[in-house]
Amino acid sequence: MFEVVIQFGAILAVVLLYFKRIWPFTNKKEKAIKEKGILSIFNKDIMILWAKILVACIPAAIIGILFDEVFEELFYNPFCIALALIIFGIAFIVIENYNKKKSSKKLKEKSSQITYKDAIIIGIFQLLAAIFPGTSRSGATILGGLLIGLSRPNAAEFTFYLAIPTMFGASLLKLVKFGLGFTGTELIILLVGMIVSFLVSVAIIKFLMSYIKKHNFKPFGYYRIILGLIVLAYFCFIK
Repeated sequence: MFEVVIQFGAILAVVLLYFKRIWPFTNKKEKAIKEKGILSIFNKDIMILWAKILVACIPAAIIGILFDEVFEELFYNPFCIALALIIFGIAFIVIENYNKKKSSKKLKEKSSQITYKDAIIIGIFQLLAAIFPGTSRSGATILGGLLIGLSRPNAAEFTFYLAIPTMFGASLLKLVKFGLGFTGTELIILLVGMIVSFLVSVAIIKFLMSYIKKHNFKPFGYYRIILGLIVLAYFCFIK
């Protein structure tokens, strides 16, 4: 519960950094609203973006809620984690090599170019992260975005947007299951965790978006493979 709920701080970081891109309401005056109707207060493009975000949440929302405890029992072990690290590390390298052969003009650079079909595919990759620990929700969704032809910045940004309803929902679900009977000390621990998560996320998101404009995700792929092999070696031969 703690590990999930403190990520609410990361959600707030995304909201802060991308507020102008995800806030669906316009600043129209009352007179303009009367002339053009109540729907004029909504930014059409941003509302469409939110519709795609919610569509991408459907696979993980349905399957994750129904089988959350089953997945934890089956796959939350060192072998599955190591395997997920290695497989998705290889996938990052393969997809980056594949995209390198494409003309940059063919890649989807803007969130408005993401279709509802694209959103479903990205949502399925997010579901893989919910099933297999060691996959990384953001890593899986970025990978899905790259696979369907999104540019690295576009894939990363859509992943951040997708984190808002996903992590908010996951945090709410864990709180409902755990209950709200926290002691004062437990509340302080949660607040400290969320504040640290917020500050770290702001710094990391800024760094990542700057990094991927000039670099690809292949180093991350190699890192995952090496870490996965270390985890396998430790639990199979050393421990």
